[in-house]
Amino acid sequence: MIQIAVFSDVHGNLPALEIVLNDIKKRGISQKFCLGDLVDFAPWGNEVIEKIREENILCLLGNHDERIAFDLSVIPLSKHSEEETEARFVAIDHSKKNITEENKSFLAQLPFHLKLNYKIGKKHWKLQLVHSGLDSNDTYLYESEDDEVFSEMLNVSQSDVVLMGHTHLSFKKKIGEKWAINTGSVGRSKEENRLASYLILTLNEEEIIPEIVQLAYPVEEVAKQIEISEIPNYYAAFLRNEKEIKVLE
Repeated sequence: MIQIAVFSDVHGNLPALEIVLNDIKKRGISQKFCLGDLVDFAPWGNEVIEKIREENILCLLGNHDERIAFDLSVIPLSKHSEEETEARFVAIDHSKKNITEENKSFLAQLPFHLKLNYKIGKKHWKLQLVHSGLDSNDTYLYESEDDEVFSEMLNVSQSDVVLMGHTHLSFKKKIGEKWAINTGSVGRSKEENRLASYLILTLNEEEIIPEIVQLAYPVEEVAKQIEISEIPNYYAAFLRNEKEIKVLE
């Protein structure tokens, strides 16, 4: 049996990340992977990057990481309200100004995809890790998608499991004998409970067993730190679940 932990979308929320990493450690899981989006929306972007580097966690390039690493323009999204659009510009600009050049260089070198192959007995399990999609790190895929969408990803990647983040909404979807799984978000969950979410994947010779783990962390402490930072208070209200979320259709 092999167990791995996979998480995504920390978004500068160091307290949430520390809760997740401590839980993984308590469970004795040594293999950890991050699907990207280390930065934006909470005050600890540098500290989160440095924690990932310190623990030598293999991380993918999320769309927010890419924007900060290469100073890409912010494009308004139709799913966002006028309030969120304005807050998003300010928050991302804050990251661009405050993430160190060393940490931007680290982000710039992150891989776009990762393919893993675990051999257990006579069985090879193939895992495809992406931030959001095979061709883009900014594709919104939800549990409500037709099975064919995920079947195509599994077929193209020739994998038994495709693991993704980006939407901040966790799900486990079985497609035949294969899986499409979203780990949810560590630091900026869009689920009603706002808990820090990650995935434990257990592999044995017969099957793959996915478990979504959701943990409480000091949300109010994080919200207060956002409020005393230059990051818009919108993101403090978001964590307190005071902002309605519009899911991209």
